Amino acid sequence: MKLYFVRHGESEANTKHVISNRESPYGLTDVGKQQAQTLAISLTDIHFTAIYSSPILRARQTADIVSQSFNIAYQITEALREYDCGILEERSDNVSWMLHRKYSNDWILHNAPLSKPEGGENFVDIQNRFLPFIESLKQGMSEQTLLIGHGGLFHLMLPLILNNIDNNFVSSHGMGYTEFVIAELQVDGLICLQWGDIKF
Repeated sequence: MKLYFVRHGESEANTKHVISNRESPYGLTDVGKQQAQTLAISLTDIHFTAIYSSPILRARQTADIVSQSFNIAYQITEALREYDCGILEERSDNVSWMLHRKYSNDWILHNAPLSKPEGGENFVDIQNRFLPFIESLKQGMSEQTLLIGHGGLFHLMLPLILNNIDNNFVSSHGMGYTEFVIAELQVDGLICLQWGDIKF
């Protein structure tokens, strides 16, 4: 079994530098739509048996474009939603982005998984919706599954499920728009075969 974790294309929230992880009004830019088209072409030879998407507009629009190429309907799951930033949502000022970084640093660097913005999610909340979903996929019958989600979510969660990837690697490499990570379920668990252009 292989899982393909894909970040959405460039969105208006990205270009406007807005924290928008709920029912965002910001869809893909023209560049983002083209990125999704290019992604679909690059995956043409893969026979996907299931496609899942975050419910957030930029991810759904990416899934719309990609799924049409494979003639397979995608399913929406809250497990792939970007993490909720509470009172920071829909803000773009420097202070809000500084706080946004603070919470992710609390989780990754300072062993403070319960830290969170008011009204938002903490690290445990994110784990509790993402990890069971991945476990259900590992127990399922789909041979190759495409998962369309978000950079923040994947940066936080993939080091927890991929045996050969850690937080240091993710902080150094990240995921660009429509870049993907390929993971394979092996005897010892999920192994990263490819991260963007890097193959293992």
